[in-house]
Amino acid sequence: MSEDKEKEAPQISRRKFLKGGGLVVGGAAAAIAGATSLLGTRQVVLAEVPSSWKVPESQGYLVVDTKKCAGCATCMLACSMVHDKSANLSLSRIQIVQTALAPFPHDLDIYQCRQCVDPLCVLNCPAGAQQVDKDNGNVRRVDASKCVGCGQCLEACPRPAHRTVWNQMADKATKCDLCVDTPYWKEKGGPKGKQACVQACPMGALKFVAKMPEQVDSIGYDVNLRKD
Repeated sequence: MSEDKEKEAPQISRRKFLKGGGLVVGGAAAAIAGATSLLGTRQVVLAEVPSSWKVPESQGYLVVDTKKCAGCATCMLACSMVHDKSANLSLSRIQIVQTALAPFPHDLDIYQCRQCVDPLCVLNCPAGAQQVDKDNGNVRRVDASKCVGCGQCLEACPRPAHRTVWNQMADKATKCDLCVDTPYWKEKGGPKGKQACVQACPMGALKFVAKMPEQVDSIGYDVNLRKD
C-alpha cells in the first residue's frame, strides 16, 4: 500500500463494525426507607443511606466510550471466563445492551458497576456478602461464600439495569470487583492491577481510572477515549 493510500485509509469505527442486528443482553429501584417491592416470592425492604454512614471511596473505576464500543461482547466473554471459567454472557459482571433499531450512538449502552460513593447494595445486604474490601483498594464486591441469594442487593441498586448481576448457576449475586478475585486468570487485578475486560477489548473502549468519575447520572462514566 502506498503512503498516500495509507493516509486515506479510514479508521475502524462502530458504524462500520456493526452490520445490523442486535444482541440484547442484560427500572431503576429507588432506595427509600420503608419502600417495599417483590422479588419472586420474597419481600424486600430497602433502606436509605443514613447521614452517619460513611464508607471509604473506591480507589478504582471503569469508564467506557459507548461511541467507540463495537458491541462485540469480547469484554463480557473475558469477564465470565476469568471469573467463572465459562463463556457465558449472562455471567458477565459487565453488560452490553444493543437496541438494533435505535440510531447511532443511542443504539448501545454499557453497564458496569459504578463503585458507588454510597453503595446501597452494601447497606441493604442482610448477610454481609456485599462488602467494601479495604484490603484491595476499597472495591465494592460480593463475598459469594456469604451470599444467601435473597436478591436485596439487586433491588437496592438505583442504576438501570442493576449493576449487581444474578448468577443463575449458583443462585447468588455477583458484581464487578475490578478483577480483584479472578480464579481463572493469572494476572493481578484490582486497583493496582489489570482488568480482564480492559485488556480484552479490541476497540479500546474500556479504561481503568483511579479518579472518581462525575456521579451525576452516567455522564462521568461514559467518556471520550477516541483520538479525535
